[in-house]
Amino acid sequence: MLYRVAVLSDVHGVLPALEAVLAEPDVASADLIVVNGDVAAGPQPVEVLDRLAGLGDQVCWVRGNADRELVEARAGRPSPIDVSNWAAGQLRDDQVARLAALPLTVTLEIGGIGPVLFCHATPRDDEEVVLVDSRLEHWVDVLAAVPAEVRTVVCGHTHMPFVRLVDRRLVVNPGSVGMPYGGPGAFWALLGPTGVQLRRTILDVDIACARVTAGSSYPDAAAWADEYVRSQHSDTDALTVFARYDGRSASL
Repeated sequence: MLYRVAVLSDVHGVLPALEAVLAEPDVASADLIVVNGDVAAGPQPVEVLDRLAGLGDQVCWVRGNADRELVEARAGRPSPIDVSNWAAGQLRDDQVARLAALPLTVTLEIGGIGPVLFCHATPRDDEEVVLVDSRLEHWVDVLAAVPAEVRTVVCGHTHMPFVRLVDRRLVVNPGSVGMPYGGPGAFWALLGPTGVQLRRTILDVDIACARVTAGSSYPDAAAWADEYVRSQHSDTDALTVFARYDGRSASL
């Protein structure tokens, strides 16, 4: 039985942010660390994958859309995102194989909570958009195939932390470790007998950006870090952009 599970989503190849979260006592001592997708598509893909792989069985991996896109880019189907195409070219064959083998969902039994389904975007799709303010009908449709005994679903993808009820199911988004929307820091979650806790690890963003710039050969690493590690995009900005993709009427 697992009693303490840390959830890290959307690392996006930012090693300083990942290292800061892994140094948190509640992460280091967790029974399991679930890496909830979009691990490596960013400026330090090789280093991030190696750091997590080095933790061995303490890490459980879930596939994100950006992980799939890295594999596709490596196979000759480029991503529309420049950093993803660059990152795909940096990966070793064993790292590509790891990403290609990741599951869409993982269900784990956690003490005090019960069975928890982990997915990157939704249980049926690795890039479908659901937001904290998505209409209930959309949520019900997205979760329709989830087994009745699963009362907690943990997702990611939209880089904004929230906890909300959907018809007696608890839905958790831990936010993003490497590309937060809404404020700087590395966001993650802790699940266990006391329930769900949303956490934020404080970063010195100047140092983190300098480390990304110095540690990456991506040509636009400095600008990328300045935009995403510093969290230049607010949650309002992100919700406004993502809202058009969650099936709501344009008039709502």
